[in-house]
Amino acid sequence: MKIGSWWLFPKIGFERLEPRDYLVLGTIFSSTDTVCTLQVLSQDKNPLLYSLVFGEGIMNDATSVVLFNAIRKMDVSNLNGSTALHVFRDFLYLFSTSTVLGIVSGLLTAYALKTFYFGRHSTDREIALMILMAYLSYTLAELFELSGILAVFFCGIVMSHYAWYNVTQKSRTTTRHTFSTMSFIAETFIFLYVGMDALDLQKWQVTGASLKTSFGIYGVLICLLLLGRAAFVFPLSALSNYMSSNVEKSTITFHHQVIIWWAGLMRGAVSVALAFKQYTDFGVTWNPVHATIITSTVVIVLFSTMVFGLLTKPLTDALLPQSERGKNNHQNRKSFEEDQILPLLSQENPLQTKSTLALLFERPVRTIHVYWRKFDDNYMRPLFGGPSPST
Repeated sequence: MKIGSWWLFPKIGFERLEPRDYLVLGTIFSSTDTVCTLQVLSQDKNPLLYSLVFGEGIMNDATSVVLFNAIRKMDVSNLNGSTALHVFRDFLYLFSTSTVLGIVSGLLTAYALKTFYFGRHSTDREIALMILMAYLSYTLAELFELSGILAVFFCGIVMSHYAWYNVTQKSRTTTRHTFSTMSFIAETFIFLYVGMDALDLQKWQVTGASLKTSFGIYGVLICLLLLGRAAFVFPLSALSNYMSSNVEKSTITFHHQVIIWWAGLMRGAVSVALAFKQYTDFGVTWNPVHATIITSTVVIVLFSTMVFGLLTKPLTDALLPQSERGKNNHQNRKSFEEDQILPLLSQENPLQTKSTLALLFERPVRTIHVYWRKFDDNYMRPLFGGPSPST
């Protein structure tokens, strides 16, 4: 995105951009909105595909926000190799510290609900504690200039893994619906704001760009989104299939790769929020370049959501017929069961037992998962809560 826009924008008459603007554009359009695709996919019928789309969408949003904050701090007056190292260092710092903050907040919540009396035996207190601690992680991250989205994301993961099992069934049901409602309201508000801002004539007048230049910018951005997604999804999927060809029976098929590629084409609330945060003051800008970037972001979000979103259901129906969905589901479940059983069977015969290092290189994901589950069952869950190992 950054290199393509730097090369193509001057050719269509859109100049006056600074080096930081090209980098910020890359981060703005790095975040994806996979909600539409996830609404169409079935987690039970396509567990592998659903997990890939959901996980990539979440990590894209979190990574784009962290990278956006790192680029805002960089010195663009002297771009060289050391500048890239500084950006990478800031990215690692923001990512790691935000992650640790979110995990600590989630563990504190789980410990309080499990140990202290004030957090138990009351649905109101349990729900209030979970909501306030999640908001506390976001607030602390923003206070220390970290990534609030990443902090609250990992806080939610830890809460769902530990704190969820320390509350009553009534609190679980209420919390699930409460967070879903809050999420729906927030996303609806964002898209209402995008739609209303698209009719803000002040920004369109400030841009000063001709109709030809404006449509050229939109076309360049859409083409770069299509090519950028393809340049990463298909090679990485091929690499994943190659690395797991000897040990995995469920691979990322070409149809799955197309759906993953398509799911990442839609842009949403995060792109709009980043663009407004960088180029407006309380939603207003009088800079023609900044106004052009804002209006272009709004157009890309609306176009990708309406056009790509409307075509998602027909695309998934064409690429994933009912018979193929059942076959994939059976293969995924069979592969998952074998991955869980094989490490246990290997311990029954010492002569055939492989070393931990050999298992790590042969099955890195499964090996790490097995040892993490052992550590989690023996040390973490007795302290912070969670289901018993038998369940």
